Amino acid sequence: MTKPVGRVPQRSNARSNRARILATARQELGRNPDLTLEELARASGVVRRTLYGHFPGRTALLEALADEASEALDSALATAARPEEPAEQALAHFVFSMWSLGDRYRFLLSLARRDLGSDRVAEVLAPARSEATAILERGQRDGAFHTLLPPAVLSAGLEAMTVALLEEVTSGELEDDGTRAAVSTLVAAGVPERRARAVVEAVASSGAAEPGSEH
Repeated sequence: MTKPVGRVPQRSNARSNRARILATARQELGRNPDLTLEELARASGVVRRTLYGHFPGRTALLEALADEASEALDSALATAARPEEPAEQALAHFVFSMWSLGDRYRFLLSLARRDLGSDRVAEVLAPARSEATAILERGQRDGAFHTLLPPAVLSAGLEAMTVALLEEVTSGELEDDGTRAAVSTLVAAGVPERRARAVVEAVASSGAAEPGSEH
């Protein structure tokens, strides 16, 4: 039986178009949260029919970005989880692993709450929040971190600080490859600044952190 002409290239083009649309959406929505699908189509270099074929509405687009973010977070966590390390080093590794992803998807936090709902955001971030809380709980138990706040509450505060730092990087007020964020996170968790700097320097110099590798 003769194979339909052009079927494979069409599928390849469809995948390429979808990837380009999502990549452009991440970039453009970070600049303009009110970007329309028509504007996104122009920025992506595709006709509106092509874009609507992949994403029939704004919600569908944001759901796809949320799924993409979830997969990226899961992949990063697979390498960031270091239960064998002291909590200080583990937290520094965690911050470095999340930093580049946070820079890529931080806009999703505000967009999704408005368009998808806070429950969807919580679903995407649940694995990362669980890992951070576990590290903080271990550090509090070992005496490395302060116990002024419960681990989950401290984790929420550190997450908010990280998002704020990422916004300052985007605005040009701060230049950081994740090193400053990691030191600040450790200090906020109760590690003396000199010790925090030494831990972060050791983690960064080990090569395992690869700070800023996905910016």
